[in-house]
Amino acid sequence: MIDRAIDRVIDIHTHYVPRGWPDLSAEAGPDAPWLRIESESDAMIMMGANEFRRIKADCWDAQTRLRDMDADGVQRQVVSPTPAFFTYGRGGPEAAKVSRIFNDLALEIVAPAPDRLIPFCQVPLQDPDAACRELERSVANGHRGVEIGNHVGDLDLDSEGVVTFLQHCASLDVPVFVHPWDMATSPRLDRWMAQWLTAMPAETHLSILAMILGGAFDRIDERLKICFAHGGGSFAFWLGRMENAWHGRNDIIGTSEFPPSHYLDRFYVDSVVFDDRALRLLVDTVGADRVMVGSDYPYPLGERPVGEVVRKSHFLDEADRRLITHGNAERFLGLSGPVQGV
Repeated sequence: MIDRAIDRVIDIHTHYVPRGWPDLSAEAGPDAPWLRIESESDAMIMMGANEFRRIKADCWDAQTRLRDMDADGVQRQVVSPTPAFFTYGRGGPEAAKVSRIFNDLALEIVAPAPDRLIPFCQVPLQDPDAACRELERSVANGHRGVEIGNHVGDLDLDSEGVVTFLQHCASLDVPVFVHPWDMATSPRLDRWMAQWLTAMPAETHLSILAMILGGAFDRIDERLKICFAHGGGSFAFWLGRMENAWHGRNDIIGTSEFPPSHYLDRFYVDSVVFDDRALRLLVDTVGADRVMVGSDYPYPLGERPVGEVVRKSHFLDEADRRLITHGNAERFLGLSGPVQGV
């Protein structure tokens, strides 16, 4: 039973997939994504001829999402792209067209409940100028933020192009959600979904590392609102190791103006860590004012009911619990007050 005393829950980490889109083979190549519809409520994401992921109507149907939100006590939900569709490996014009297609389809998905479903766009991050243009177009059309991958090829978030884009987000007061994607693969990572269980947390950790040690936070306006998925990956557990390295090997690590702990108030993380002990470490490390409920809905490695670990946590007091369930997200998203009648 959901504790209704914890009201106004905002889920800042969910994904959508449209129920079909135009042929993208000209833009994305022979492995272009397409959707094989199998029934009214079932489909398979295809990458060229290869099956990628089985999905259901909760990816595209607003009413299904709203029923699940009501069941879990979620008042609002950020609806972000599925990272497999970023198309960062193609040219800027091709990726820009793919971004436009998915961004416009996202607005159709959230249209039935604009006060509860909050769309985040995608951009062709490999082309900073095109990314800034698509961000502006999407925000003008109704998107409230942007989801980006944690790297573009071998370029991390401290690369000049990405820093330029993030600075543009800061200037427009557009929140940014960073999601890992395109994880390293090897025979050792092909068992047990090890890419998701080890490589995905490591990728997120690396992206925060790049923002800090790469000096990105030193170069970007403090107005930037940026959140990292999956509790920031393994970052919280290894902050001490980063700090020790920054001081002990400053000749190599000291590329940021300040030690890593100085930057903890520059970013948010979501709460989807699945364990009260992990949540406690996260809150102790970054602060209760920097954690927001996230679920990874509707994918099977997500948390249901949404926010359950936060709701049931024994160490959070009610003030911190309310910050995590909705207060921080309202600040991150620029919202004011609850949705009436929910």
